[in-house]
Amino acid sequence: MLLDPTASSVELTRAICDIPSVSGGEALLADALQAAVAPLEHLEVIRHGNTVVARTNLGRAQRVVIAGHIDTVPINENLPTRVVEIDGEPHLWGRGTVDMKGGVAVQLKLAAELVAPVVDITWMWYDNEEVAASLNGLNLLSADRPDLFAADFAILGEPSNGQVEGGCNGTLRAVVRTHGVRAHSARAWIGENAIHAAAPILSRLAEYRAKEVQVEGLAYRESMSAVRITGGVAGNVIPDLCEVEVNYRFAPSKTAADAATHLRGVLDGFEVEITDAADGARPGLDAPIAQEFVAAVGAVPKPKYGWTDVARFSALGIPAVNYGPGDPHLAHHDEERVPLAQIDAVEQGLRAWLTAQ
Repeated sequence: MLLDPTASSVELTRAICDIPSVSGGEALLADALQAAVAPLEHLEVIRHGNTVVARTNLGRAQRVVIAGHIDTVPINENLPTRVVEIDGEPHLWGRGTVDMKGGVAVQLKLAAELVAPVVDITWMWYDNEEVAASLNGLNLLSADRPDLFAADFAILGEPSNGQVEGGCNGTLRAVVRTHGVRAHSARAWIGENAIHAAAPILSRLAEYRAKEVQVEGLAYRESMSAVRITGGVAGNVIPDLCEVEVNYRFAPSKTAADAATHLRGVLDGFEVEITDAADGARPGLDAPIAQEFVAAVGAVPKPKYGWTDVARFSALGIPAVNYGPGDPHLAHHDEERVPLAQIDAVEQGLRAWLTAQ
């Protein structure tokens, strides 16, 4: 499968989306991206698993990482892509159009065309973002090649409606357990029902009110939700165990440890096991280079509510923002679609900043 970087960003988005790359199956798309940039003399190209890195080495005073993940969630009869009209505006419909192959397409086109940008650029297209952190291509690359992450600023092409979204919320998962005693359901009073005992957990979560936390001028909205509940032995047995999985999205002013303490406080009196946690990222908009970027693309910064890999850059001391086409509300949606005009606008914004025009 060949990708033509001389095509428009919209055409490239369609071509990239039509190469299926569900997490774990990105090799074909990684091959196509590598083949597209390998002949370009102004780029040094590095392959690390199914992650492709292409970078300029012009000796500029500053270096920027511009990255995007190439995997998608599973396809559900939403490929191949097609152009649809919604409220009189043309959209590209199909898996990956929002999350986040529109951003990748813009990056590929600019990587090919910008021979002499005003900053050195490290382009990164990586695999396995939608699955476990242990598989994340960016995570693995940072462990094996930390030298590639030397940068003054980073931009992640996650969908942001073509606006700048600073930082991201952190995320924490926990399992909250209740215990009981098994008995025959015909003699329920002999046992203790663990599912019934979980009712207060659900009540507390239902009553929990999302908070808005101001962080460096941006308002991050938090949430704490039950996302899964399991329990039961058989249709005639009183259950002795119930587990409620809880996901807490917390503002980047908190650490994961702070978030765990808060969750335990909300669910005080219950057995709580923290199963996964990732710090968020502060907005990163106080750095002069970030402010220059925001001004160049004409954006009014907003917060990113979901967790993204900007947190990995933030943890490395690199200010990072999200900037890409597509409505985040449509990420992973079966009706995933992106306005064609947003793809073009993001290309124009990045091009203007990277060429100082």
